[in-house]
Amino acid sequence: MSKVERRVRSLVSEDGEMRDALEVVLDRATDGEVRWVDVRDEITSGQWGRLIEKEILVDGETGFALADPDEIEAGMSEDDGSADGDVETPETTSWSKWDKLAGVATLGAFVGYAVGPVRDTIAGAIDVVLGPLLNVVPFYVVIMVIALGTGMYSTLLRAGLMDMEKMSQYQERMQDIQERRKDAKDRDDDEALDAIQEEQMDAMGDQLGMFKEQFRPMVWIMFLTIPAFLWMFWVIGYRGSTSAYPEIAAQELVVPLAGTVTWDTGIVGPIQMWILWYFLCSMAFTQLVQKSLNIQMSPSTS
Repeated sequence: MSKVERRVRSLVSEDGEMRDALEVVLDRATDGEVRWVDVRDEITSGQWGRLIEKEILVDGETGFALADPDEIEAGMSEDDGSADGDVETPETTSWSKWDKLAGVATLGAFVGYAVGPVRDTIAGAIDVVLGPLLNVVPFYVVIMVIALGTGMYSTLLRAGLMDMEKMSQYQERMQDIQERRKDAKDRDDDEALDAIQEEQMDAMGDQLGMFKEQFRPMVWIMFLTIPAFLWMFWVIGYRGSTSAYPEIAAQELVVPLAGTVTWDTGIVGPIQMWILWYFLCSMAFTQLVQKSLNIQMSPSTS
């Protein structure tokens, strides 16, 4: 349901006379526009103001334009459930066995941060691929390559695995409840407020549904990212662990504000220089990939 239809249903449900006012406005609209002088004999200034306030009437060329005539008519149609809860709750996406396996593998990879043998095994395997790069380009370039790769697949995974339509439906339902709650408060309708409060409690399951939609691609992103991050962890050494490439960990570089540092220097508390550089590159490349591929990462309501 669009915003316009939802607003029309809200107006009609709280004031039955608004249906007649809307019919007058629709009937008098010429080329999608209507002026106050055309309808003032049949509707009140209060009704006219409510239509403008709710953005059912918006600024036009010569008067006020109908936001969407089709949606206005749809909102005026008889519907037994129009007074409360027009927005349907989408079905929650179920995880496949591969999603669950990726989740288990991700938890196992997390152990590598604390357990040396696990970290050495995972990082050693990744070193077969990334290790030769250290002999070709500087370490900061290797980090940039990793950040570009993680930015690329994280964007594509989120776009491919997260159902933006369902996310929009979740948000639209919550927005619908909030708008009807606000309208009920404005007209001091305690009975409607109680009913909306109960509906809002029932809708808490939507939050879980949204979380599952968002977390599904995150499992795959972490499944691919953690091994690469463990490899950098292993190369430099972190929190007392021995560096696999001490000559790289001891390399000096000059950075703004901090001056001359090495890759294992703590820049912000325990956050070492290599971690800061990776996150800066990752954020920049992720934004670049999203803009280049024109991929929308946030849901939009109709």
